[in-house]
Amino acid sequence: RTTMNTWEDVNAHKAITGKNKKKLVFAGLWTSVCIVGPVLSAIDEGYDVYVVTDASGDVSKEAHEQAVTRMVQAGAHPITSVQYVLELQRDWARKETYKPVNDLMKKHGGAYGIGIQYAQEMLKH
Repeated sequence: RTTMNTWEDVNAHKAITGKNKKKLVFAGLWTSVCIVGPVLSAIDEGYDVYVVTDASGDVSKEAHEQAVTRMVQAGAHPITSVQYVLELQRDWARKETYKPVNDLMKKHGGAYGIGIQYAQEMLKH
C-alpha cells in the first residue's frame, strides 16, 4: 500500500469493517503515523476506538504524547496493554485462558508479571 493511513487502503478497510464489530483496538509502530490516521478515520465512521498507548511509540516522547492527545480529543479511549489483556480475561476462573494469560503477563507484563511470579511462588499454585 502507499497510504500512511491504513484505513484508506481498500483491502485493509474491507478486512476491518467486514467483521461488523463496532469496537476497534489499535496499536502500531509509530503513534503519530501508523495509529493517528486510522484511529481518526474509524472514529469519523462511528467506531468506538481504543488505543493501546504503551504498545506504540514514536520518534520522541513528545510526538507520542501529542498523537495520543490528538486521538483522545477526537474520542479515542487510551488503554494500556496490561489493562487490555486483563479486561479480556475478566475472571481468573476462566480456566481456558488462565495459563496463557499468566504466561504472557510473566513474560511481557513488567511489574505486573513479576507480581504474578511472586504470588505463584508464595502460594505454590
